[in-house]
Amino acid sequence: MTRRAVILFGHGSRDPAWRAPMDALTRRIGELAPGTPVVCAFLELQAPDFAAAVSQLVDDGAGHLTVLPMFLGVGKHAREDLPRLVEAAQTAHPGLSFRVLPSVGERADVLELLAAAALQQVGP
Repeated sequence: MTRRAVILFGHGSRDPAWRAPMDALTRRIGELAPGTPVVCAFLELQAPDFAAAVSQLVDDGAGHLTVLPMFLGVGKHAREDLPRLVEAAQTAHPGLSFRVLPSVGERADVLELLAAAALQQVGP
């Protein structure tokens, strides 16, 4: 069986605190699926970048990577940059398979959760 792993892919920021929610999600996934490696990867400004994250997971024995784009809006990074990065990673690691999920902002369940969180603060 091919070892599976998860990459949470975000933009990155000069502010190191920006990544705290992604790191928290990484820890939570680890709690829910202890045998599944999960790492964050960033387009720019923070490490690791996508290629380094892929290489780390491949070195750890992963053969199938699921990528969750951590974007609310589906702009150029999700539509253009990420597919190019995945293509480059597939070229660098023949035999590696990818499943790129819809960005979190495209998921009805995530939008429901955010709407409920907003409405909790509104009150009666």
